[in-house]
This record gives sequence, C-alpha cells and structure tokens, in this order.
Amino acid sequence: MSSLRIVPCVVWLALAACSRVSDHVLLLPGPDGRVGALSVAAAGGEILLSEPYSGVDVRGGMPRRLTSSPRMVRDAYGRLLDLQPARPRVYVVHFETGTTILTPESRSKLPMIRDQLASLPAPEAIVIGHTDRVGSSEANDRLSLRRAEAGREQLIQAGVAPAAISVVGRGEREPVVFTEDGVAEPRNRRVEIKLR
Repeated sequence: MSSLRIVPCVVWLALAACSRVSDHVLLLPGPDGRVGALSVAAAGGEILLSEPYSGVDVRGGMPRRLTSSPRMVRDAYGRLLDLQPARPRVYVVHFETGTTILTPESRSKLPMIRDQLASLPAPEAIVIGHTDRVGSSEANDRLSLRRAEAGREQLIQAGVAPAAISVVGRGEREPVVFTEDGVAEPRNRRVEIKLR
C-alpha cells in the first residue's frame, strides 16, 4: 500500500487514468509557470518531485520516477484537464495609507473588473483585505476587514448579488513584500478580489 505525503507546494495536481490516484502522480506547473514540490513516499522509498512534469509511479510499494512533457500530459490527460473548473480570476487593488480609499491607479481598474463580472454566468467573489505593518496587528485586522467590505460594496454596485460575495480580513499576516514592523509598504495595502 503506498502513501502520499505532501510537502508545502505552490501548485500540484495528481492525475490517474484507470488506477488509484496514489499510484500515479504528476507535478504540473500553475498558470504562471511556477511549481512547488511534492514528496511521494511508499514502503520501498521516497521520491521528491520539484520539476514541472516530473512524476512517480508506485507499483508493489516501489516508487519509480517518471518524466513527462506538456505534450505527453495533454495527450494522456487532455479530457480530464478540460473538465477542471475555470481558475478564479484574481484582481488586486491598493489603498491609501491607513484608509479604505483606493489609489487612483486602482480606481481605474474598476471598469475592467465590472466587465469581467458581467461576462460570468453566475458570479461569485471572495474579497480578501490586507494591510502593511504600520499600526498594531489588532488595528490592521480591523482595517483589512473594512477594506474588504469596501471592495464588496464596489462589487455590489457592479451588480453582484450580496449573497455571492464572501469577505475576509487578513490584516498584516500575508504580505506581498516582507517588511519589519512599522514599515509602510504600499504593495501590502491591498484587496484581492477572486472572481469565479
């Protein structure tokens, strides 16, 4: 019996044709081309996958390294890949320091986001607010949630049903740019809007 152990990774996808998923594993790149890592352990050993299109086949408890290519994956699993749900579209808007006021550049993105929403048959949105590391973590938690709620209001004005919008504030926990405490970093003062 083989076991599958996952190490932190950016993107991985396990595919199986007519076998159990734990018997055949391929590591595919994400839409941005990046790939994480995956460790496959079985009774007969362990193989770490960290290159795109690398894989492992486990037979009788023995893992065996596989190599593949984009064309081979498309030929073997094209129909399965085509059945995946569409990836969410992600937009990022930024805010002025300590406020829920969008920067001028971010305000200019709103028509594009509204157009994208209009093209979706049943839009759903996840709005995630973030802050930089200026201020206390408690104040940043509150500010990030207020920013997410401001993003939600923009989506409602664009015609998205309020029930289709989830809102969360992450405070200073997930920065785009890591900084010391108290550093004002404009790229961290953001809201991520994920549409699907």
